[in-house]
Amino acid sequence: MSRLDDKLASIRNGTYTRADFIIADAKDGDMGPSLTSTGPARDSDGNYSRHRTRDEFLGEIRLIIEQDVVDIMLASVSNIERLRETGAFRGSGVTPAIRANDATDIWVCRGASYARQPSRGYRTADLDLARTATGASLGLYSITFNNDLDADIASLHEFATFRRDARRHGWRYFLEVFNPNVDCRIDPALVPHYINDVILRSLAGLTRAERPEFLKIAYNGPKALEELASCDSSLIVGVLGGGAGTARDCFELLHQAEKYGARVALFGRKINLAESPRDMVAAMRHVADGSLAPEEAVRVYHDALGKLGRRPLRPLEDDLLLTETVLQAG
Repeated sequence: MSRLDDKLASIRNGTYTRADFIIADAKDGDMGPSLTSTGPARDSDGNYSRHRTRDEFLGEIRLIIEQDVVDIMLASVSNIERLRETGAFRGSGVTPAIRANDATDIWVCRGASYARQPSRGYRTADLDLARTATGASLGLYSITFNNDLDADIASLHEFATFRRDARRHGWRYFLEVFNPNVDCRIDPALVPHYINDVILRSLAGLTRAERPEFLKIAYNGPKALEELASCDSSLIVGVLGGGAGTARDCFELLHQAEKYGARVALFGRKINLAESPRDMVAAMRHVADGSLAPEEAVRVYHDALGKLGRRPLRPLEDDLLLTETVLQAG
């Protein structure tokens, strides 16, 4: 079995330790923000005037794979295909995963307004062709509920079609459920519990063979996460990273997520926009293992930047701050 499967087995059979916490690097932004998702091409002082090219971006991904700390590398079909062709995953413990759908709420291209309308399901990836081209068998499927009957039913029909297609072509999947992307006419205090309810309601009618390997959701605070993570021992919950934030935001989110029951962290911008993505990942692993507290991890990360001769984007005292409201409440 792969390292990922070993960890999933430990979580499911009740022998979980913090060493089994799963970390995924989400490098699938080309299916959403597109060109800008590669991140800035910074010099050692942190300055930049352009975004990375695709080849530069793939080079960054290869470095993360070679580091062999993350458990999953999530990317678009085209990029996983290119990485496979160059042997990036050969002999690696990192599991490749594709973004299997690209619903409209991630279409945040410059000048576009798609993401300000209720999410609609859409799939660019052909699961048959992708299976052969990428060698992967794990995909991310994303759905967004907006308390909009017509939109949500349409999204669930798309999800059902995907599940049938995935079974036919030998894919496993994990399920990403975003918070509503438009005004859902629900009291904001109830939205986290609405999300928990619609997730469980959507999965209740599925056989074990149809269910996701794990979830990827926004961290909506301790109470909501603990409620979802504790209600069904067969359901593995993971959290998404959201915006880049400070280094403390990254490590604190990981710490709080594990504390309140999450067993997977799937971070994109928090890794990709870091001054040194590999050092960020290394520190994340230590936080997940419990060998570093979030504040200590920030200091270790800044020490690593100093050794590389890279100027941090923020002074240490600023990078130690929590800027995300949900983390301050935790």
